[in-house]
Amino acid sequence: MQDVLTDLMATWNAGGTAGVATVVRTFRSAPRPPGAAMVVAPDGTVGGSVSGGCVEGAVYELATDVVRTGLPVLQRFGFSDDDAFAVGLTCGGIIDIFVEPISRKTFPELGEVAADIAEHRPVAIATVIEHPDPGRIGRRLLIRPSDARGTLGSARTDDAVIDDAAGLLAAGRSEVLSYGPDGQRRGEGMAVFVASHARQPRMLVFGAIDFAAAVAQQGSFLGYRVTVCDARPIFATSARFPTADEVVVDWPHRYLTAQIAAGAVDARTVVCVLTHDPKFDVPLLEVALRAPRIGYVGAMGSRRTHDQRLARLRQAGLTEEQLARLASPIGLDLGGRTPEETAVSIAAEIIARRWGGHGRSLTGTGGRIHHTAPTAD
Repeated sequence: MQDVLTDLMATWNAGGTAGVATVVRTFRSAPRPPGAAMVVAPDGTVGGSVSGGCVEGAVYELATDVVRTGLPVLQRFGFSDDDAFAVGLTCGGIIDIFVEPISRKTFPELGEVAADIAEHRPVAIATVIEHPDPGRIGRRLLIRPSDARGTLGSARTDDAVIDDAAGLLAAGRSEVLSYGPDGQRRGEGMAVFVASHARQPRMLVFGAIDFAAAVAQQGSFLGYRVTVCDARPIFATSARFPTADEVVVDWPHRYLTAQIAAGAVDARTVVCVLTHDPKFDVPLLEVALRAPRIGYVGAMGSRRTHDQRLARLRQAGLTEEQLARLASPIGLDLGGRTPEETAVSIAAEIIARRWGGHGRSLTGTGGRIHHTAPTAD
């Protein structure tokens, strides 16, 4: 929706009804990702795209019909082997598109959502796109890090979706969640599309070593936009870090200072310092620990290295409160040895700190399994 929000708000503010088509699922080489949208205004004008042109005509007709009937529709489009001229995707992919009428009556909270997006406040919209009861299709929940509004039809459903959508929102991911008709974890019949409107969280990995490759892979798996940074061009190459979104050759403290100045880090950003070399990690940790908006700062090294590092940071003027933010030695105590096992322990600590977990075995604990994350900036 974010890519068509200006067009949609023009219709919403004027009191009209727009037909909004959203890509909710993709298979194989689909041209647009989940969340891509197209809006058809009352005067017939179109904004956005769901397929880059392959099925726009059919979706336009579907959106017009949905506005007329007031009934949302889930439609699948894909390449047809039987009829090469049928409406479908020439790329051979398959997309599911949910088309709904949006107006002040059907979506009174849209103005609040638009304000959240404009101010970069994380918000997710959970919408029922499949259900045995047609009356449940199109129901919505607005989910923010600190609260949720609306209902999908039952308290059990709402609780399940809020729990699951919170993780998607924290990762900045949009996808379809499946449940039983009343929100049962096991079962099928209800599908809910969660559209997350939040910048993808960042993982900054400093030190182009073998452990960094494994950490970058874990970060990508968890939904982070991963940057690997090292001052040595011979080691900081894309070939060595294929899962990283970008590889930067720069002095770590200089790069992080520039990213903070540019507003490119926030409370969901994680910094992993894997250099365990004082000339790199001490200046870098000075910058990271003085920046209040970075959510996690961890540094690799032995306990002896950790003690020496703390002494140098104290000499640099860091306070005990700032030093308390440092996760060092980095990771949870899983007993691992290999780069891959170490990366899992680091990822586990990041998850635990994000959600307020403790890292103990669930077998020996009671109460809720899922935690509620602290409010992010």
